[in-house]
Amino acid sequence: MWQLIKIELFKIFKKPRTYIAFAAIAAIVFLIQLALYVDGKAYLGFILQSLEETFEVQGNILNGYFVCFIILQTLLVHVPLLIALVSGDIIAGEANMGTLRLLLTKPVSRTTLMLAKFFATVTYTIMLLTFMAVLALFGSMLLFGTGDMINLKSEMVIILDVSDIFWRYMAAFAFASLSMITVCSLAFLLSVLAENSIGPIISTMAIIIVFTILTTMDIPFFNALKPFLFTNHMLNWKGFFDRPVNNMEVLKSAAVLVIHAFLFVSLAILIFRKKDILT
Repeated sequence: MWQLIKIELFKIFKKPRTYIAFAAIAAIVFLIQLALYVDGKAYLGFILQSLEETFEVQGNILNGYFVCFIILQTLLVHVPLLIALVSGDIIAGEANMGTLRLLLTKPVSRTTLMLAKFFATVTYTIMLLTFMAVLALFGSMLLFGTGDMINLKSEMVIILDVSDIFWRYMAAFAFASLSMITVCSLAFLLSVLAENSIGPIISTMAIIIVFTILTTMDIPFFNALKPFLFTNHMLNWKGFFDRPVNNMEVLKSAAVLVIHAFLFVSLAILIFRKKDILT
């Protein structure tokens, strides 16, 4: 299995499109950091305007932890597209080139082959998010320093002590990885159903966008389904910045994401095992 995963990783990183995601994340993170470094005080004054009318805010508010939170809110909306670029191509791309048929003639079960491809895309996803975490968190800490973090919510203001923040980011990145693995498994499933990578990539983003819009709308017959949609739980990494953290809510969201990922991958394997090698 490990040998197959290494082969699939070699295929992934041999394609130029793989590096688009890393370049895009590096560019976006750098631009946000540069913008806040140059004009961060004006931005901070704007978002704290209503708060400063009641309280006196002192200290290094524009620190690395606060900047990283802003970056995460911006990037984790766009990362699914970057994940789909690879996971949506992992099977459909080979089907389009004709190499998938050749692979199926090898003495490896279809289930093993599919699992190797999926674990390779998961590895790519984790590497991408780790790269983002290093740039967004440690890069921001290097540029802006550290300090207490203000988390502004619609109904309250949460102030987190500097000694109580780092573990929250580690947990948030772990949860974000689980969210992106679920997106990866969806694109993986759609890749089995297509023979061109464009279809799975666009379909993955279309599903996420449509479901995300529906979860924000108050539709009576749809409200009952909201708790079971993975898109309704993808951004719940923010729950780690509440005080106290609602552990049950976080675990519930994680369970929904794991179940969706398992179902998507299981369905992909089932469909692939029934495929005609000649089609």
